[in-house]
Amino acid sequence: MPINVEFLYPVLALVAWTLVMWLWMYATRIPAMQKAQINPDDARHPGTYTDRMPPNVRAVADNYNHLHEQPTVFYALMFFAALTGGADNLATYAAWAYVGLRVVHSFVQILSPKVVQRFAMFVLSSLCLFFLAGKEVVRVLTG
Repeated sequence: MPINVEFLYPVLALVAWTLVMWLWMYATRIPAMQKAQINPDDARHPGTYTDRMPPNVRAVADNYNHLHEQPTVFYALMFFAALTGGADNLATYAAWAYVGLRVVHSFVQILSPKVVQRFAMFVLSSLCLFFLAGKEVVRVLTG
């Protein structure tokens, strides 16, 4: 069964977005650490200097970390679907919705102090993930 490469474009998009967040994180973190006169050796344990970092700088780092949590389930689901025949149009739309909502989640987390707005983006993207997982479970169990 050939792999539908276009089905995996949302995976590539989220990987690229994660790398954009990596750049954003260090573009803000390094100058903030220099301004706060934080020795990098003193910052080897996460959270040891958070009281000396501006909230907007911490928000970028928090978001970068978030992109390594739930999206790992997305990556696994997408490759499972691609390798086992679940790569259809409906799954592709749900995958792009997931990626779009995660990008919006990033901007809300970094640019807004409104946790409820960020949570809404998290819930909506999670629903896409639940849909993708449920679709795969049903497909496997009924196929």
